Amino acid sequence: MNVQWIDSHCHLDAPEFAHDRLEVLQRAQAQGVAACVMPAVQAKDFEALRQFARSTGQPYALGIHPLYVPQAQVSDLALLEQHLQSALSLNEEGAPSDPHCVALGEIGLDFWVPSLCEPAMREKQEFFYNAQLKLAKIYKLPVILHVRKSADALLKGLRRCQVQGGIAHAFNGSLQQAQMLVDLGFALGFGGAMTYDRALQLRQLATSLPLEAIVLETDAPDIPPHWLYRTQSQRQSEGLPQGRNEPCELPQIGAVLARLRGTSVEHVAAVTWHNTRRVLPRLQSFHL
Repeated sequence: MNVQWIDSHCHLDAPEFAHDRLEVLQRAQAQGVAACVMPAVQAKDFEALRQFARSTGQPYALGIHPLYVPQAQVSDLALLEQHLQSALSLNEEGAPSDPHCVALGEIGLDFWVPSLCEPAMREKQEFFYNAQLKLAKIYKLPVILHVRKSADALLKGLRRCQVQGGIAHAFNGSLQQAQMLVDLGFALGFGGAMTYDRALQLRQLATSLPLEAIVLETDAPDIPPHWLYRTQSQRQSEGLPQGRNEPCELPQIGAVLARLRGTSVEHVAAVTWHNTRRVLPRLQSFHL
């Protein structure tokens, strides 16, 4: 059986891939990863990401990540809207000019990093988050959410500005919060963090939720699965670098989910493939 996967969240435009970006994509495709959804993190990267996505036939999203909010300017929101207008405008055939744009993201709130929890910075985060939700609603795009110690605040914004669902990336909240997101049209992203034996709460969540609520991701180059992870002492004593995560690791991550749920890898691949295309409906125009 030909098993195919979609990496619902990876950052192939990151500096860690500067020297071998195309080779990384080819390795993923050789492992059956047919598409890699690439969310932007800051305005200055929008054009380069769009060009790379178009040249490789991969899907992308545009947004301002909460970790990049400290240096973001209000003018970045205007630039985001300009790029969205360019991507979604209709050509002579009545189709979007750039069908590779499938979502608005990565956006959200981060209340884990101490500097982002200062009152002024928290206020700035919420301003950019809510402004981008409004753009997603205007342009009828699903959103890709960054959720770190912030699920309740994110949910508050989603109730106030109801968007077309999307993905809660690297979700690690409560089952109740997960269900609220699912009820709002979101799927929950699971990746490398789920592969660690000690991730008991996350594994419980991954097995308690309906499989129809789950999509798979790598967040490459970040959140390496356990087989790539190196402790600080290992890196120092053995001279080993931290393992760089890649989208080619997705099938093995999917195999972990299949084992945890007591089902087949083929079933996990098929259902998560369908889920990703459901919550990011513009993916359905891709010939995958």
